Amino acid sequence: MLVVESNINIRFSDTDAMGVVWHGNYLRFFEDGREAFGEAHGLAYLTMYHAGYFTPIVRSEIDHKAAIYYGDEVKLITTFIPQRGAKLVFEFKLVGKNTDVVYAVGKTIQVFLNAETRQLELNNPPFYEEWKLKNM
Repeated sequence: MLVVESNINIRFSDTDAMGVVWHGNYLRFFEDGREAFGEAHGLAYLTMYHAGYFTPIVRSEIDHKAAIYYGDEVKLITTFIPQRGAKLVFEFKLVGKNTDVVYAVGKTIQVFLNAETRQLELNNPPFYEEWKLKNM
């Protein structure tokens, strides 16, 4: 499995009026995880863009398990889930950096759009097939 771990220090601006991380920020954390994965494993967004593709999210899931508060330090574990089809699937786990408390788990699914035509790619783009051969 291809996995990347990232540390997140919860800032005041991440929280809501109750002092807990606002639910919308979890998707931003997942985005950070996908970017860290791409940089670590040669599948950065700019790589895909320069190959002529966008990768919009078509599905996202979050299961909130425990509240995260301002000042907490959490670890984001981003795992690439291989697929046969032309899509990118990632699973996420937010855990306490020093406590291993599970705060949330989630998943995103992205598809490939041709950047020029904005049409959905039904087959794996050539650059992605090459990447899979090297990394899987």
